[in-house]
Amino acid sequence: MAPIPSAHRIPGLRERLRAARAGLAGAALGAAGARIAYRILRRPPQRGTVDDVFRTAEHTRDVWYRTTPRGENVTLLEGPALAFGVCAGAALAPRTPRSVRAAVVLAAAGSAAFGAYGDLSGGFGGRGAAAHIAALARGRITTGAVQAAGTGAAGLAAGAVLGRGATAGALADGALIAGAANLAHLLDTGPGRAARFALLAGAPLLCGRAAGVAGAALGAAAALLPEDLAERAAPGGLGARALGAAVGTAAAAPPPCAPSPR
Repeated sequence: MAPIPSAHRIPGLRERLRAARAGLAGAALGAAGARIAYRILRRPPQRGTVDDVFRTAEHTRDVWYRTTPRGENVTLLEGPALAFGVCAGAALAPRTPRSVRAAVVLAAAGSAAFGAYGDLSGGFGGRGAAAHIAALARGRITTGAVQAAGTGAAGLAAGAVLGRGATAGALADGALIAGAANLAHLLDTGPGRAARFALLAGAPLLCGRAAGVAGAALGAAAALLPEDLAERAAPGGLGARALGAAVGTAAAAPPPCAPSPR
């Protein structure tokens, strides 16, 4: 029987194994960050503390609660927890170029900020791109249009940070990042849909140059998926856009399965 080739004899296998380890480490970091943040955000406030100010009749954290089309009351605090898990996991991801880590944090945080604007404006779920385009045609700027434009700006900035050199490459990367963030938000119309999009789209990236940051997005999504599927929580625009932006940035990071810097 012929001997089984070792990793040293198969070109690229060692790089793939290193990427897989980086992806697993990133997933663990993203999952831990998301769970810790969610637990802190869901902690009951202590009377007489600064945190209690947000629970008064005039200023309440009820702005983070929504009623689903099925009549379920859910909290959107999953969104900030997801964004924190993604950013923390990406910032600490091993064997990942600093430019890629910075681009993911910028894209996820920027997209999350505009997603939060939409969430705190009272919306829940996507109304569809056609509705926003129709409103713009009538001269009315919707929160969805603001979110899309802001996410596009964050994507372009992240594309520039990736540093592919040519302007066309940076624009293409920015369009991919913004498109993934907006798509994740548009798909977030039911329990677990945004998370499943991130998991399906991000899984193939675990063998790439950005395996660590892709793992961070997948870990954060998987960690809070049970709450999402049980309709106890929802990512909202904040969480969905952060997940999509992170996956899009990982996809834009070239080249796939390249040797990672030590």
